[in-house]
Amino acid sequence: MLQFIIQFPTVSNSYQMVSTLLQRSAALSSEGQKLKCPNTLNRMLNSTGKIALVTGASRGIGAAVSHRLAERGVDIVVNYRSKAPRAEAVAETIQRLGRRAVLAQADITQESDVNGMIQIVKDQFSHLDYLILNASGGLEKDKPADYAMMLNLTAQEQLVDRTIPLMQPGGRIVFVTSHLAHFYGQKPVHGLYEPVAASKQAGEQALRRRIPELTDKGISLIVVSGDLIEGTITPKLMERSSPGLIEARREQAGVLPTVEEFARAIAEACVDPARSSGETVFVGSTDWE
Repeated sequence: MLQFIIQFPTVSNSYQMVSTLLQRSAALSSEGQKLKCPNTLNRMLNSTGKIALVTGASRGIGAAVSHRLAERGVDIVVNYRSKAPRAEAVAETIQRLGRRAVLAQADITQESDVNGMIQIVKDQFSHLDYLILNASGGLEKDKPADYAMMLNLTAQEQLVDRTIPLMQPGGRIVFVTSHLAHFYGQKPVHGLYEPVAASKQAGEQALRRRIPELTDKGISLIVVSGDLIEGTITPKLMERSSPGLIEARREQAGVLPTVEEFARAIAEACVDPARSSGETVFVGSTDWE
């Protein structure tokens, strides 16, 4: 898929994405930076045959990211926690695009599960080019009080520890987060989401502190942060405790990103060599009260 994307800086309540060949409109907002646009054909060709591990890839954003990367020629390790039929459907879609898809069942908070997943990567591919840290949570019922920190901080760092030895120079880690988490402490957060916001920001900052170590190994870190994403589970859970929240945010922002738009931005951040380690890609408006 040959695509040029232009990102416009300092967009207040909307975002724009231009696709010259597919004529798709999307929404991508970036404050304080412009998206660098290298030769996209070269970028796409350079991605062919690369290997990506996508956590939480059995549905929603993770599944869409896997699909977008496969379109760019990337082979995918599809991580999922428990929904095998959904993960199998994602793998079949990837295979229909002519790319390899390997299923890796693992709860990333469980060391034994992660060990098994890393062994699958070693056995099937021997190395890894991209790690997309998409799996997150913290609103689940019947979980320990510290579960959000376990998943969004500790598990993310431990997974990076385990995958670094498999990554070659030129490798990239993409941390997927939300505006509510990225700006936690600076802007208001819905009460229900606060434990998630705090833990995801802690996870982001922990990874940012490792940029010098990653740079020494030739590995870069990119953060992709999104507004409330249409149709995803977290806004729906927040809506249950605060009816009207989604519509109020939509009116304030002008429009909310879709899963496909967010996934496209994550995939581009993953494969775009013009991105510098430590950059943040904002998808959707970052203005709210």
